[in-house]
Amino acid sequence: MQNNRLLYVTFIPFNVYINRIASKESTLIKSTSKKLSDNEVIDLYLETQSQEYFSILYGRYSSKVYSRCLSLLRNEATAADASQDVFMKIFLNLAKFNQKSRFSTWVYSITYNYCIDHIRRKKKEKTVLTDEDERIEDVQEEVGDKELFEIELDRIKEIMDKIPAEDKAVLTMKYQEGLSIKDIGIVINKSESATKMKLKRAKHKVRTIYLENYLDRYASILYVTFLLNLLA
Repeated sequence: MQNNRLLYVTFIPFNVYINRIASKESTLIKSTSKKLSDNEVIDLYLETQSQEYFSILYGRYSSKVYSRCLSLLRNEATAADASQDVFMKIFLNLAKFNQKSRFSTWVYSITYNYCIDHIRRKKKEKTVLTDEDERIEDVQEEVGDKELFEIELDRIKEIMDKIPAEDKAVLTMKYQEGLSIKDIGIVINKSESATKMKLKRAKHKVRTIYLENYLDRYASILYVTFLLNLLA
């Protein structure tokens, strides 16, 4: 009976399934869900196998998973499909979550690796992230956070679309999501030192693209403006 239920889940959109369950939530779960931590909800789900508890996790993370998929895959329809697949993976592997890291980090790890695998298949590359990252020559010059923050917002968005998806992901995790180096390392399955180096190289790529594509243009605009002011 349990296997039949899981088989049924795989043939309907996950959000449709979970919304059906959520609509039948008991008054008790509704009244206590906001007070429960993620780990407490997981424990209750594993203990009772009640889909009502999983619907709580879905409600907390569905929009975040979609946003992260969209950021990496850059297509709304593809991101929506990826989100459903990610939540199916979470649903089927929840018992394997050992609670050594935060649940949000575990969810991000599944999302990140699913999207990177999708990009790798699409580009037909043998690999996107390999241990060779650990052996790449160190970037000598450190790019400070202040320098990144001074780049105009619209320029940052354009630059982020120009760099590889894995570099965009680590920058997003660090500066948008606020993840620690340790948590980022868990997500991309690398040591803290390798994660720091990957972040350093990603920042260097951002600055390089900015200097090569935007800084001269911006300086030229300032110079023309200066000349026009002199002639006025």
